Amino acid sequence: MNKDIYLSNSLGNKKEKFNPINPKNIGMYVCGPTVYDDPHIGNARPLIIFDILFKVLKCKYGNKSVTYVRNITDIDDKIIKSSKEKKISITELTLNVIKKFHEDCEYLNCETPTHEPKATDNIELMISMINDLIEGEFAYESEQHVYFRVNKFKDYGMLSNKNVADLIAGSRVELSDNKQNPEDFVLWKPSIDTEPSWDSPWGKGRPGWHLECSVMSKRYLGNTFDIHGGGRDLIFPHHENEIAQSLCANKTKKFANYWVHNNFITMSKEKMSKSQGNILKISDLKEKYNGQVLRLALISAHYSQPLDWNEKLMDECEKTLNKWYDCYVPVYKKKLIQDKDLKPLYDDLNTPGFIAVLHRLFDKAKDNNKKDKELFTTACNFIGLLNQSKEEWYSFKKKNLKLSEKDILSKINQRNEARLIKNYELADKIRNELLDNGILIEDEDGKTTWKIK
Repeated sequence: MNKDIYLSNSLGNKKEKFNPINPKNIGMYVCGPTVYDDPHIGNARPLIIFDILFKVLKCKYGNKSVTYVRNITDIDDKIIKSSKEKKISITELTLNVIKKFHEDCEYLNCETPTHEPKATDNIELMISMINDLIEGEFAYESEQHVYFRVNKFKDYGMLSNKNVADLIAGSRVELSDNKQNPEDFVLWKPSIDTEPSWDSPWGKGRPGWHLECSVMSKRYLGNTFDIHGGGRDLIFPHHENEIAQSLCANKTKKFANYWVHNNFITMSKEKMSKSQGNILKISDLKEKYNGQVLRLALISAHYSQPLDWNEKLMDECEKTLNKWYDCYVPVYKKKLIQDKDLKPLYDDLNTPGFIAVLHRLFDKAKDNNKKDKELFTTACNFIGLLNQSKEEWYSFKKKNLKLSEKDILSKINQRNEARLIKNYELADKIRNELLDNGILIEDEDGKTTWKIK
């Protein structure tokens, strides 16, 4: 099998063969959460997509050859606004949201990144980068603000493949009399009253959002690295601004070689957003669904395509996992999956293609061959599925049953009695009643068994 990895690179907008700068030291930076509110299902998609890319890279190049950095933005205008609305301190807000974020990562079975830096732990480095930009005349101070001078960077718009006028016209640009040009973006701003602030050469203030990622990626991965990831809504202005300030401050020709962006999640074909009032938080789903159900649902479409979120999708994924758990066996050998089975994932993280491979492996494993079951389970494990035992999977489902085990057994006895007196209409009625409550019964060798459908 050709073990080359291919990725859709937003820089140039085409699928390209992945050629790492150093195969023994691959760097991947992914924009993490801004911790102003509980994570929603839209936040979960990049979490899982880049978790799988992390696994694929480690599979090809070795566990110790990949550094995955995912930051936490814990200072931002949204955080300040949210803390005021909730009437709690910024520290309390950010700590609470970070805790919930980590709980959600565990629920979704995402690996911990190599590094998870916080913006507030890197302020001095941000001030240093701003100084470098000012010295190079790429930035200027105005009324205790520092702005990046966009017209000094001739390649601005290289990621979006648009010119400055088009980008500005199509976005909400922060207007200010302090700017020399409307397209210039903020690197540092003064803090007001009780807002968080740090000392700087331009007075007490705080960094701009775009600057934070430029500094944290440089700290852990260097001036130039392999992959930068995030949602496609970050292409402009966030990632465009990262490129501009990083190339100018670091005096390099490249920032990240591959830009990988996942598409949006929609609900009833509408983009999920606060303004639409259709935000679905991960915590809203925890009581009803095992995290594996969400994980399978989130990879059911290719990451570059929109994914429409609905209950039918969730139910279908839950039914698939119920079926797959029939072939689950504990696996103790880590390397059982075959390279040919990984082919879809090497081809631009084609998760729907890999799910088709899992269905094929499942069909082969149904004949009770232990080796085939081990191979199937290992393949599921590779993308973070079947990570719990069969008992754990069903115990979660039992928690959500409307009927107790005692009630289920009682109804099965009633059905058996109805069958003895040949009252098949009643027997079918009881079977259907159990089915409506999520219980599937099977008759074999004179015995009736049940399982959660």
